[in-house]
Amino acid sequence: MIQANDPKLRSWIDIPADSDFPIQNIPFGIFSHDGRTKRAASRIGDYVIDLSALAELGYFDNLQIPDLSVFYNDTLNDFIRLGKETTRQVRNRLAELFAADNPTLREQTEHKEQVLFDARRVYMHMPVEVGDYTDFYSSLEHATNVGKMFRPDNPLLPNWKHLPVGYHGRSSSIVVSGHPVIRPKGQIMPAGADKPIFSATQRLDFELEVAFIVGKDTQMGDSISTAQAEDYIFGLVLFNDWSARDIQQWEYVPLGPFLGKNFASTISPWIVTLDALEPFRVESPKQDPEVLDYLKFEGKKSFDIHLEVYIQPKDAEASLVCRSNFKYMYWNMSQQLAHHTVNGCPMRVGDMCASGTISGPTPDSFGSMLELSWGGKNAVKLQGGIERKFIEDYDTVIMKGYAQGEGYRVGFGECVGQVLPAKL
Repeated sequence: MIQANDPKLRSWIDIPADSDFPIQNIPFGIFSHDGRTKRAASRIGDYVIDLSALAELGYFDNLQIPDLSVFYNDTLNDFIRLGKETTRQVRNRLAELFAADNPTLREQTEHKEQVLFDARRVYMHMPVEVGDYTDFYSSLEHATNVGKMFRPDNPLLPNWKHLPVGYHGRSSSIVVSGHPVIRPKGQIMPAGADKPIFSATQRLDFELEVAFIVGKDTQMGDSISTAQAEDYIFGLVLFNDWSARDIQQWEYVPLGPFLGKNFASTISPWIVTLDALEPFRVESPKQDPEVLDYLKFEGKKSFDIHLEVYIQPKDAEASLVCRSNFKYMYWNMSQQLAHHTVNGCPMRVGDMCASGTISGPTPDSFGSMLELSWGGKNAVKLQGGIERKFIEDYDTVIMKGYAQGEGYRVGFGECVGQVLPAKL
């Protein structure tokens, strides 16, 4: 058992009952405060924990970490590169330090002032430097819904149930929660026209996704099996893969998404470790037909993570538009990583792989406006009589996610992005 996962643990930090960050979570991120440099952090309740300060004060001395400078870096890449054995020790040590019955740090008033910061008064930054980013298309319900709009008689293409479909996205446009998103522009083919126009997108969409962070390097030519895959996954973030549906529809044949996808993706700032999600494993959906041997797996490889999406127009209340769950994914993370590397593609620490839109079996669980409005045919009703078919300027999209335990939840916080007008 991982010490930090003990459901009986309680902290001397006051933690709200509905907090995403109980002592059983202990995620990792990068923060700054009062103009100081970026540095590594964790979080419990409403407090951000400065890991560089804990290291400087000697609280990690017994962990035999080879290089404490990893806590002073402006990304977590080098910390993750230390390996799961070390990062697990750090997480367990934090659970020990902040446990209710441990006075070691609790009674050190000066130390606490250096270590603890009000989460409302810090800036969160990109937690990792993302070298490469891959987006999968792994929800059966989402793929079927989209297919029905364009191919009613044959919604799934022949390869879909044989391999995790994916494409290589643009890592340079991944931003952390709170960063604004500029409405993209490009070529659009209007209905009934015989040639395209140049315009800002009129069909801006969100995509509800979860992404995993690669935790170990591989060499070119090496493959990762489904049995090994979780050793190479450090943790997860919420992921909004913004999409310009009208630009995408015109450009995607024959090579797939390009300008319709590469303008922005938003992630939540805290990486929730795979260790913290261990208690929330569930069976994956049954796969039929049988997959090839390299995609077969044993055990529970899916996770019960509740997901929600809200839309908040300018000067209006936020409205819940989607409730879904990560467990609906037809292709799990282990299969995605095994397929990604079966041809010898090298992976690097910090690489990010997103799940693809996560839709469930009911209309209220559809993970995109494309599905919720069924291609723009139906208006999605928000509070105050407001309606949306796609995302408009100054709308804010808010994603939330958590795994519910007995008496606590392990959550991700929020993944937030506001849309600003196009730069025409």
